[in-house]
Amino acid sequence: MGAQLGDRLRNIRKRRGLTQRELADRSGVSVQLIQLLEQGGQETTRTETARKLATALRVETSALIVKPDSAAPETTDVELWAEVRQALAGIYPADEFTEPPTVAGVNATFAEAKPLFRGGQFIDLAPTLVPMLRDADYLVSVSDSGNTDARRLRSRIRQMVAWQMCLTWQFDAADHAIALALDDAPDIRTAAPLADADCWRWIRQGDLAKAREVATRWADDLEPRRISKASREDLASWGLMLQRVSTAAIRDNRPGEAEDALAFARVAGMAIRHGEHDSKDGLLHAFGPVTVQMLAAENAMVIDKPEATLAIGTKLTGVKYPLPWPWQRHRLDVAAAHAAMRQYPEALAVLQQIRQELPEWLVKQRFARDILVGIIEKRRTLTPEIRELADFVNVPY
Repeated sequence: MGAQLGDRLRNIRKRRGLTQRELADRSGVSVQLIQLLEQGGQETTRTETARKLATALRVETSALIVKPDSAAPETTDVELWAEVRQALAGIYPADEFTEPPTVAGVNATFAEAKPLFRGGQFIDLAPTLVPMLRDADYLVSVSDSGNTDARRLRSRIRQMVAWQMCLTWQFDAADHAIALALDDAPDIRTAAPLADADCWRWIRQGDLAKAREVATRWADDLEPRRISKASREDLASWGLMLQRVSTAAIRDNRPGEAEDALAFARVAGMAIRHGEHDSKDGLLHAFGPVTVQMLAAENAMVIDKPEATLAIGTKLTGVKYPLPWPWQRHRLDVAAAHAAMRQYPEALAVLQQIRQELPEWLVKQRFARDILVGIIEKRRTLTPEIRELADFVNVPY
């Protein structure tokens, strides 16, 4: 980003007739940081900061993001998933099959791995993926060209790998896994969760325009001709991509587009009856009215309306949501809203609850670190609970 970001920020600010101080007052971003960015003294800025500046300048966030950027993955994650990345490329340990794998057998192994994945038990999950990828490659190699069972299974295994790579910020590997999984997917509906992973990859890298483009294209392709006749799977796939349109648009300072996509997602959610639909092909994807409310809470937090996030969070208290990851991501929004309202004990209580229920997942959430950093900066002294939690999620000194 660097000097290009600084040049663009300065040019837009001058076109709007604002001084650096006036931009700071309107955006809530410190004048010191604005000066640093415009002088090229800081090479990157967070998407959240870019969005605040873009809102004050009345431009899209992507107008200030010249080059997608993201933090490097943790060394421990690179090491943990090294053999999985190799297996994705078709490189496996030299062990031999005791007997040839079967689709039924690999399906059973995948079913056993799915709770580990959804429950965030990554250390236990990693070693299971290597033999699954190897066995799936073998099954595809020996299957008849017209038989899609082996390819569909391999697509789901590769989808699991893709999400792990996104979670751990290994985006080149995520791109590779998504492309391979899409190639194996038998139809567009089955491929929708992969498009979702692709959107999250672009969002995390800061390329909001690309995320919106991908999500919009898939939402258009998946829109049912008649909502009243659409299956739950069709509605869930369409709703999933509408969510991502809204997610990307709200971060790109396009609130109208975000609200339109959210409104259509509500329609899809209302059309799904009997609770949230948990797609068998979407490892992290349930969809229905609760999912849409969680998205509304997330969007409210992005545009600095924590009171709206807390109101939705209160309504959803006690809801039984089928998927741990998305539910705990919603709970992080609630924690962030409490922190923004200076309700620090409540924010810490939510973080501790997430830690109790999904500890390995929480450690990977840089959003959790950001929440704690904000709390730490506002306090003169830190309680033992805050210090211990900061150590747990690896808040830097």
